[in-house]
Amino acid sequence: MSTASIGLDDRLQQYLLDVSLHEPEACARLRQRTLEMPEANMISSPEQVQLIKLLCKTIGARKGLEIGTFTGYTSLWLTMAMPDLHLTCCDTSDTFTSVAREHWQAADVANRIDLQLGPAQATLERMLDEGFEGEYDFAYIDADKTGYRAYVEACLVLVRAGGLVMLDNVLWSGTVADPSDQDEDTIALREVNAWIHERAKGRYDLSLIPIGDGLTLIRKYL
Repeated sequence: MSTASIGLDDRLQQYLLDVSLHEPEACARLRQRTLEMPEANMISSPEQVQLIKLLCKTIGARKGLEIGTFTGYTSLWLTMAMPDLHLTCCDTSDTFTSVAREHWQAADVANRIDLQLGPAQATLERMLDEGFEGEYDFAYIDADKTGYRAYVEACLVLVRAGGLVMLDNVLWSGTVADPSDQDEDTIALREVNAWIHERAKGRYDLSLIPIGDGLTLIRKYL
């Protein structure tokens, strides 16, 4: 649901890309391959990934978490852009991540990506049990929407002070603002958005940006 930025018509979306996007050729190839798949709407939009890259470089990120990897577009761009970055990627699909692994290897970044296949919550709980509190510079969450709150709670512990936790799809094509939409995913996103807003007071810097399908940024206080 985030192949382009919400609220922009085709002409303005293309203008946005024309004047701002600097997408590596390897990422463009992977994005095009993904857009030919039936599940293409699961990919993050290029302008959003470029923003995430900028933010991660700004905080000097060297260690990151990705919850929901799909075909590896975001992880490919981030690791290509930051040679010192190591990512732990969580996903349940061997089919989708096989595409990711192919492109990671072609770009020579596979040795800096630790792919954890299986339920992300189990992986995050294991990290917490093993004492990884505050070990990560950022986390990017783009997975099953009903799991978002649990992922955020874990990532807010695993990410260091001054680090970022980022959530994709928080506007969900605008349906979060439509009270008549009672789909399970919509309800989950509506509830986690409200919960983050309330929880942030006095704890975190918060911004919800209408880029892609809506990107929430949470910065832990120092």
